Amino acid sequence: MLVAAGADVWRVGFNRGDHAFWATRATYIAYRGTAQDWPATFRSLIAQKQITDIVLYGDTRPVHATAIAAARAEGLTVHVFEEGYLRPYWVSYERGGSNGNSRLMQLSVTQMQKALEALDMDLPDAPARWGDMRQHMFWGALYHWFVMAGFWDYRNFRPHRALTVGQEFWLYVKRLALLPFHRWERMAATFRIKHGGFPYHLVLLQLEHDSSFQMHSPFKTMAEFLALVMDGFAKGAAPHHHIVFKAHPLEDGRVPVAHEIKRLAKLHGVQNRVHFVRGGKLAALLNHARSAVTVNSTAAQQALWRGLPLKTFGAAVYAKPEFVSTQSLKEFFTLPTRPDSRAYRDYRHYLLETSQVPGGFYSSRGRRELLRQVVDMMLQPEDPYDALTLGKAAPRQQLRLVT
Repeated sequence: MLVAAGADVWRVGFNRGDHAFWATRATYIAYRGTAQDWPATFRSLIAQKQITDIVLYGDTRPVHATAIAAARAEGLTVHVFEEGYLRPYWVSYERGGSNGNSRLMQLSVTQMQKALEALDMDLPDAPARWGDMRQHMFWGALYHWFVMAGFWDYRNFRPHRALTVGQEFWLYVKRLALLPFHRWERMAATFRIKHGGFPYHLVLLQLEHDSSFQMHSPFKTMAEFLALVMDGFAKGAAPHHHIVFKAHPLEDGRVPVAHEIKRLAKLHGVQNRVHFVRGGKLAALLNHARSAVTVNSTAAQQALWRGLPLKTFGAAVYAKPEFVSTQSLKEFFTLPTRPDSRAYRDYRHYLLETSQVPGGFYSSRGRRELLRQVVDMMLQPEDPYDALTLGKAAPRQQLRLVT
């Protein structure tokens, strides 16, 4: 779509998976060098191709961080895509950085409210559903298969995670194969919680290897976070309250989360009040929860939308003083403070008018919907946040609620 708009576009690929998922061979640039040689190579590409912009998915992987530093030094525009802050119906598009590196980290709710003053429309509605987790798993497994099968062609490639490409591939395959079993396990756990009649607090778990957890939180391992939460619950929660640990939908067993939760529950003598739910939909659990705890998961936005008290530990774009509790964990589990729901509604509205673009990465329908708006946003001189402030944001009337 950028080419149709008149731009020249190249793709730098670091492995056979990148190569397989780029259809235009004439514009594919294979990088087979070492990590040490990458900065100089990228600077050479900028000069050779007269590059004006770079486009990335995420901004913390080593090859991305290196490219961003070089791009900024040369005055290039940096476009960063990520999973939507208000997922699953939106994609995040920002300039300069995302998550802990996003401009949202420096923007106050008051500034956002001021930018919205000229708007008199309701919140955009959620688009029709597209894509699902199975597609995410399938394409992830296929990508890693290409990477593994073509290792001989990119011998210097090193994944940004601790596991080898082969281990990543087999984890994807295993997860796909176990989907039916995990579904019944999840249904049984959810049934016990739904019909238990007890008040409960919900812990939103993340992937230990996720960049938000590793780069924008005080924890290096999930075990550290679990130990802290279990201790706070055991000391602060009322004896009739329970705690539910909700695993990330893409949790693949590389970290023994369920085993560690059982061990900690037994250690603190609360094993009869602790539950573990493996993936699945979040809404049903949030609807009856008393509060939510997370490191910095974007799923916490669903808790805020429901007005639930929220405790976080890492850097997050929504971690504003109006929304998240400053209490200790013990105090939070005893009597949590609630967020300012009106302020959160304004914050959510601001995101939907700026960096949150309808669409998705894993289905053709989602990608088509994304392309309808995001290319014009990329070609605009201002980033999404400045565009709204200056009154130049693209209208999104097709998503407005009818009142």
